[in-house]
Amino acid sequence: MATSFIDKARISVRAGNGGNGSVSFHREKYVAAGGPDGGDGGRGGSIILQVDDNMSTLMDFRYKRKYEAGNGADGQGARKTGKDGTDLVIKVPRGTLVRDAETGEIMQDMSGSEPYVLCKGGRGGWGNSHFATPTRQVPRFAKAGLPGEAHDVILELKLLADVGLVGFPNVGKSTLLSVVSKAQPKIANYHFTTLFPNLGVVWVEDGVSFVMADIPGIIEGASEGAGLGHDFLRHVDRCRLLVHVVDVSGSEGRDPVEDFDAINAELKQYSPDLAERPQIVAANKVDILPPDSDNLERLRSHVEALGYTLLEISAAAHQGTRELVKKTAEMLSVLPPVTVYEPEYVPKAPVIDASAPLDIHREDDGTWIVEGPWLRQVMGNVNFADYESRMWFDKVLRDNGFFQKLEEMGIQDGDIVSLYDFEFEYQR
Repeated sequence: MATSFIDKARISVRAGNGGNGSVSFHREKYVAAGGPDGGDGGRGGSIILQVDDNMSTLMDFRYKRKYEAGNGADGQGARKTGKDGTDLVIKVPRGTLVRDAETGEIMQDMSGSEPYVLCKGGRGGWGNSHFATPTRQVPRFAKAGLPGEAHDVILELKLLADVGLVGFPNVGKSTLLSVVSKAQPKIANYHFTTLFPNLGVVWVEDGVSFVMADIPGIIEGASEGAGLGHDFLRHVDRCRLLVHVVDVSGSEGRDPVEDFDAINAELKQYSPDLAERPQIVAANKVDILPPDSDNLERLRSHVEALGYTLLEISAAAHQGTRELVKKTAEMLSVLPPVTVYEPEYVPKAPVIDASAPLDIHREDDGTWIVEGPWLRQVMGNVNFADYESRMWFDKVLRDNGFFQKLEEMGIQDGDIVSLYDFEFEYQR
């Protein structure tokens, strides 16, 4: 059965490229030898994720899958720096996990309110004004901007809730949530009523409240993908406490003990850790329990033997719901906080395709200019303020025959080598 709730999406994101530096010379009447005044290129825009509490699904990502930030503008004369590219802010629901599409590793858990820079914009290239020295007064070159980062990511929504309502469809979870909170879920007498999770804040007393989520009805086989349940089991992952709602009235000809065991079996198959989560069993619809039925007592004996607490309620009649709220708050007070997932992602070293030759030439002032796609790619991943990062960069250059090529072309000790926005003095 199709559902309008989207809780997983794959998107491609790309930050903007840095603008190119400018080659320009100052020209002014009566001013001789004005000198180089080319400005730097602007920084490329970044891709930034921001939590939006007005969003509850990933529906916005169903039809739009590619996102690109703005490129930086090129530099201009008179030392004018190009305009930075516009950052692109992508809003996601609170509780969204960001995973690397290739490895599945968690890059960020969007549970807090801090923005997260998913892709950093490329640095702008230096204008020729940077390259003027006493011996090089007329640099006729500037540097190209560096490309922005790009990722394919999977967004996965795991609701942030203290308490998760679990149970078969149509057992009264939506009704219970509407009674104990101000949430207004759709309520109707048919299976699969809840097509997406509903969240409600439950007030207990001054200073004490908790968030409860009505998880869509789980059916047998859900952990293997049957029905709707498989798509939504992930939403129970963060819940500290489960309220297991069971229909004890037998109004649909179901056995409450079998229902209770079936749901717990699905939870265990999906995640053994989830099956160990503390539970309160809410025996619902006691107001319409037939006088000759032993359903309630059989369920009570069964769950208490397993160490669970059973409370009798009728969500529709508002019977026992206040006691359930108080017991829930009591148990939450001693349980650890909602799970926040730590990032697992470690950026991989770039795949270097050194098959394309570098463009190496010598300026009139003796400076060696080196450019090329793979060199630009590598430099975009180097932090030149960090010693280890510089050593890694040096090793990449050596492994790819960079220094050997310079020596074959006649470079001498003390010559200046210019790589985009990085310069160094060559020493054998």
